[in-house]
Amino acid sequence: MKAQGPLKGVKVLEFVGLGPAPFCGMMLSDMGADVVRIDRPGAHGGGAADILARGRRSVALNLKDETDLETARRLIASADILLEGYRPGVMERLGLGPDVALTRNPALVYGRMTGWGQYGPLAHAAGHDLNYVALTGALDAIGDREKPAIPLNLVGDFGGGAMYLGFGVLAALHHARASGEGQVVDAAIVDGATSLMASQYQLAAFGLWSPQRGTNLLDGAAHFYSVYECADGGFISVGPLEPEFFALLCDKTGFDGEAFPADWSGKGWPEAKAAMAAMFKSQSRDHWCTLLEGTDACFAPVLNYEESARHPHMLERGVHAELDGVRQPAPAPRFSATPGAIQGPAAVPGADQDEVLADWLSER
Repeated sequence: MKAQGPLKGVKVLEFVGLGPAPFCGMMLSDMGADVVRIDRPGAHGGGAADILARGRRSVALNLKDETDLETARRLIASADILLEGYRPGVMERLGLGPDVALTRNPALVYGRMTGWGQYGPLAHAAGHDLNYVALTGALDAIGDREKPAIPLNLVGDFGGGAMYLGFGVLAALHHARASGEGQVVDAAIVDGATSLMASQYQLAAFGLWSPQRGTNLLDGAAHFYSVYECADGGFISVGPLEPEFFALLCDKTGFDGEAFPADWSGKGWPEAKAAMAAMFKSQSRDHWCTLLEGTDACFAPVLNYEESARHPHMLERGVHAELDGVRQPAPAPRFSATPGAIQGPAAVPGADQDEVLADWLSER
């Protein structure tokens, strides 16, 4: 398909990796950027099910071969943004580090995605999302009193990693286009996940957040901001933080808000939560959806991803897309004048070699 989106015309060179860097490449592609991925010769992949690799073309280069390395340098010279997610020092050892890249292309935005960052005592240690989030305090804050809960890899890889990498390289691209000056963007998951904790730091500064997990307003301790099991084993969420919304929840369900008020001090929360849990356990999830969904009671059922795709709200907004029979998230966010789009399925590694080299290298 013809590229569309607010980043149409932006050229991104992505060195193949795992997790956050590919997700960032997916987001940039969804917004219309021409993303070319450097894959390894003989690598497998491609097709609609390879969702994180969707929407970009692929070249296969052996980065231990000098001829292929020079091809990579020539592609770097034509790029606006470079994305790489290797351990610190790997790109330098390949002869593709920032010094070489910015000499070839002074306006290049060189995006680096790591867990620990480019420097620091842990910079060269192996790790994964869970380890990075553990170090930031975010993991310790999520879960019940007994133990932390693993928030998939949403807080680290994708929220604290890919999103910050994308934000960083686009901010740097704005600067480069205004000044002609490129730069390195050091996107570390420990930095991003800590940044995501800004609200908890603010609450703590006001004396409204305790380091004891499971005792705070937004971590499930409050009866008016929690998840409850229903009679059929399904779950629902309620979050009426404002007095008028809590009053509406009480009015619709019959919950005794006078005996168990929405007191932010934490007084009486355990008893109130037990009472609310018993009430919600008395009926099915569908019953509570019929009674509360779409009202100002701040309610939603807890759906799995298959149920979510069938929900009327998600259907009307087109939150999910289908590509070659594979359901996947649609591009986000939305733009009124330059809407993004899935630019196509993931390419088979190396499938676009001739086309990319003709497109990118003929321009220099």
